[in-house]
Amino acid sequence: MKNVFKILIITLVIGSLSSCNSKDSRNYEYMPNMYRSIPYDTYGEYDNFVDGNSALIPPNGTIARGYSLFEFENNTAGYELAKKELKSPFTSSKEVDLKTGKELYNIYCAVCHGNKGAGQGILVKREKILGIPSYSDVGRAINEGSIYHTIFYGKNSMGSYAGQLNEEERWLVTHYVLKLKSDLEN
Repeated sequence: MKNVFKILIITLVIGSLSSCNSKDSRNYEYMPNMYRSIPYDTYGEYDNFVDGNSALIPPNGTIARGYSLFEFENNTAGYELAKKELKSPFTSSKEVDLKTGKELYNIYCAVCHGNKGAGQGILVKREKILGIPSYSDVGRAINEGSIYHTIFYGKNSMGSYAGQLNEEERWLVTHYVLKLKSDLEN
């Protein structure tokens, strides 16, 4: 009889404790506005935002901070024009930081093109990507304009790196590629 009485008391205690926890609604919320935030449409009109718009539309003719316009188009004619006319903004070789260019090249380019620019990166060696030419190939008459255009837009199976590298970094990588090209040709 004592055992039945103990089991009955334990059952009542467990039942009363579990009844305090309602699964239909949350218990005490420390910061309720983090659980149920007010949704806003991106271009909706609201009284609590400047000019009544939640996302301010930039004025016509402006570009985002950190971006610059590139006047050469993403086509073969634009590539040839960049190859002919595009020059580096660095006026002397002293301004070019080849150490930073090498670091950026190793991060973004060496996986396919290899550390020396011979087209033998780790992905080529593992046969994940095929047909990466060496910078010293006879048919590859590349210069600073064509390299920069290729980094900006991409070419063939190579994608664009304009989103990963800013303008100065793209020029540093371009100068480092030219250094690798001259090292391979000598």
